[in-house]
Amino acid sequence: MSQILEEKLGRLSKEDQNLWALRHTAEHVLHTAMQNLYPKLKKAMGPATPEGFYFDFDLTSLDTEQGKKVSEADFPKIEAEMKRIIDLNLPMTQKYVSAGEARKIFEGNPYKLEWIDDIEKRGEKISLYSMGDIDQDLCSGPHVARTGEIKAYKLLSVAGAYWHGGREVYMLTRIYGAAFGSGEELAGFLNRQEEAKKRDHRKLGRELGLFVFSDLIGKGLPLLTPKGATIRRILERFIVDEEIRRGYQHVVTPPLAKTDLYRTSGHYPYYKDTMYPPMKVDEEELILRPMTCPHHFMLYKSSPRSYRDLPVRYAEISPQFRYEKSGELTGLMRVRMFTLADAHIMTPKEGARAEIIGVLDLIDFVNKKLGMQLGRDYRYRLSLGDRKDTKKYYKDDGLWDEAEGVLRSVLTERNSPFFEAPDEAAFYGPKIDVQVRNVAGHEETAFTVQYDFVMPKRFEMTFTNSHGQEEQPVVIHRSSLGAFERTMAFLIEFYGGAFPLWLAPVQVALIPIAERHARAADAVARELKRHGVRTEVDLRSEPMQGKVRDHTLQKVPYLGIIGDKEVASGTVSVRTRDGKDLKGMSVEGFLRKLNNELELETA
Repeated sequence: MSQILEEKLGRLSKEDQNLWALRHTAEHVLHTAMQNLYPKLKKAMGPATPEGFYFDFDLTSLDTEQGKKVSEADFPKIEAEMKRIIDLNLPMTQKYVSAGEARKIFEGNPYKLEWIDDIEKRGEKISLYSMGDIDQDLCSGPHVARTGEIKAYKLLSVAGAYWHGGREVYMLTRIYGAAFGSGEELAGFLNRQEEAKKRDHRKLGRELGLFVFSDLIGKGLPLLTPKGATIRRILERFIVDEEIRRGYQHVVTPPLAKTDLYRTSGHYPYYKDTMYPPMKVDEEELILRPMTCPHHFMLYKSSPRSYRDLPVRYAEISPQFRYEKSGELTGLMRVRMFTLADAHIMTPKEGARAEIIGVLDLIDFVNKKLGMQLGRDYRYRLSLGDRKDTKKYYKDDGLWDEAEGVLRSVLTERNSPFFEAPDEAAFYGPKIDVQVRNVAGHEETAFTVQYDFVMPKRFEMTFTNSHGQEEQPVVIHRSSLGAFERTMAFLIEFYGGAFPLWLAPVQVALIPIAERHARAADAVARELKRHGVRTEVDLRSEPMQGKVRDHTLQKVPYLGIIGDKEVASGTVSVRTRDGKDLKGMSVEGFLRKLNNELELETA
């Protein structure tokens, strides 16, 4: 087993380690079944995953009725062959061979030969796993003892994948599958997957008219519609106001800078592959910024600082640019330009602990406002450095121990649910990652809180302490809301597009039954808008029931219907998006209801 995989599995519970071995064995059953059905294919590689497994195949040599491809229509046939292999209850056995022996076994398969070369260069043993006497493959494990232990599995989808993520070679065919310890667990997973498809932010974003993409503008560059921009604006106003209340100073800095700025910070060698190419402008070399921290450091250095001035908390709604491979772009979740609710706190070392507590208080407040519960919808990950990896991490064991100790003690004393992850730190210090669970049950890093003891040295940041001496601060990098694009994607899926009233882009849709009721609807709309209610009037020449259906599908929280009875009584017939009829209300009564609901949501 490789050292990286061994460390990864070592962080899992015993139950999860067993599940990983089960899925890894299911992946071997898949590629053996494929080899039996399509003898001319070439096997590339495939691992177990947190939900199941996948394997990549080179199908260029296939000669089948449908050509050189396999589709989901072939899954019943593949699953039947997998079942046959599982029912044979074949043993999984390991042996080690020399590089020469391995090359003979996998002669003609360039993917396996490349793996053998890599293993040999690393000086590791070459491990093979055999499935009875019907298959063997390069693999370091772990596996269950016999194929018969696989009880619940299903193939899920087919996708294209490039070898090692490169674009210069033929696209491989990747088959995804799921495997669990019981049929009940598999059924639960499949139900979550179906729900995730319904809530996919790309699907809902299109149906609700929140954002679009344009090939002429470019991949990974979303355009927010008026409705999408409204959600973004609500989030921005909320977070800026809240941060100012908590002592942050909001600033504005340029979205590009000289490349030298990122050479000074040390980001350039670490991030240059995900940065955009430099631009030669006059005598300067400029680059679109992938992060904001160096800009804030230069603001800090623009005037002398005393201990009385600290902490300095600079916050910014900051556009940033990172090159994401086209195959990794995913709606609003992975984009090439994003806007971060970013901040950097310059503080004396003895003040770092209090500042981190304040940051976590803010994050918990924001997440609660968004409807998320700590421990259920998100938790924290303490990401640690590797003292031995001096190429990746700044060398100072004492500072690493001190910084990690501060972060760990804060999380422990707050009773915050967290786990530790070695080798996940930033190069300049450890961090707390906010791990959010999405609708499919996957855990993703939404944003981070980082303890930085390196940048103050590189930028010669100082302040005069109470003894009149120069001292270096530490920097706390943090985001309170994450990237607006990613947060919007998560919220679309979290709420299934049915946003709470305070966040809904349209809060009330007024529907006049006939043209003669339009003037009364406009008057109600003016009064609602005067009180800050986001209101639309539907003047289309469509039947009322059709309008009700359309706005219900658009997930507008409240529908107000106005006909002869309502005009005569000065009321509005109110319905909710889930079909509840609230009967007639005066405009004042409707406003009171809306305000009461908003007060509960914003409390």
